[in-house]
Amino acid sequence: KVLWTVLVTMLGYASSLPVGEDALCTAEDLAKYRIIFTGKWSQTAFPKQYPLYRPPAQWSSLLGVTHSSDYSMWKKNEYASNGVRDFAEKGEAWALMKEIEEAGEKIQSVHGIFSAPAISSGTGQTSTELEVHPRHPLVSFVVRIVPSPDWFVGTDSLNLCEGDHWMEEVSVDLFPYDAGTDSGFTFSSPNFATIPQDTVTEITCSSPSHPANSFYYPKLKILPPIAQVTMVKLKKSQLGLSAPFINLPAKSNEIIDTVS
Repeated sequence: KVLWTVLVTMLGYASSLPVGEDALCTAEDLAKYRIIFTGKWSQTAFPKQYPLYRPPAQWSSLLGVTHSSDYSMWKKNEYASNGVRDFAEKGEAWALMKEIEEAGEKIQSVHGIFSAPAISSGTGQTSTELEVHPRHPLVSFVVRIVPSPDWFVGTDSLNLCEGDHWMEEVSVDLFPYDAGTDSGFTFSSPNFATIPQDTVTEITCSSPSHPANSFYYPKLKILPPIAQVTMVKLKKSQLGLSAPFINLPAKSNEIIDTVS
C-alpha cells in the first residue's frame, strides 16, 4: 500500500509538470530577435510556369506567433485550421489572428503576435522583430505563395531556446507546403475546394506526382529552397535599429533542368 501511494503521488506530480520542447528552457527572462524572411523564388530557380503577370510571383505579408508547446499554428500531416485555410488561399489574416488570440486567452499558450510586410516579387527581403519568453520559446509563422491555390511556407514551433540560453542566430531553408484545402495543381489554378479536406503536406519535386504540378521537376532529387528565414538575437544596443540586409549567393538554389 505504501509503495502504491508513493507511485500514485509521483505520477500526480509528473502530470503537473510542463511538457513539450519548451519544458526545459531556463534562459534569461526575455529575448528579442530580428526575423528576416528572404524570398528565393526566381524564374531562374523555378522556371516551370513561373508567374510573370496577373499577378506576378510575390509573397504575402508574414504572420507569426511566439508560443508554448500547448499551441500549434499549423503542423505537417495535420488538418489546417479555418484561419490557416483563409490565409493560405486568400491571404486573409483575420480568422487566424482570432484563433491565436483565443488560444492565448484560453490556455495562455501565446506570448505575442508579429508580422512583416509583403514582398512584391518572388525575390527580396522583409523583416520585423519578435520577443520570446522562457515559457514561450517557440516560433511559428506562415507566408502565402502568391499566386497559388493554397500554398505557403513557414516554420512550425521552431525552438529558439537551448537549455539555459537563447540561440544567437538561426537560419532555416523553407520549402512549399499545401494547406490541403484547395485541389489546384498550378500557380494560377481556379478555386477548387478539396472535399473532404486533406492534411497539410510538403510539396516536392515529385509530389503531387502530376505533370501539371507547378513544382513537378522529375529530374531532381529534391526541390531547392524557395525561401529562407533567419533569426538574429538582438543586443540591447540594437533594439529599434533597422534590419541588416543578408546577402545570399544568387545561385544557391538554381534548378538545372530543361522543364519549362
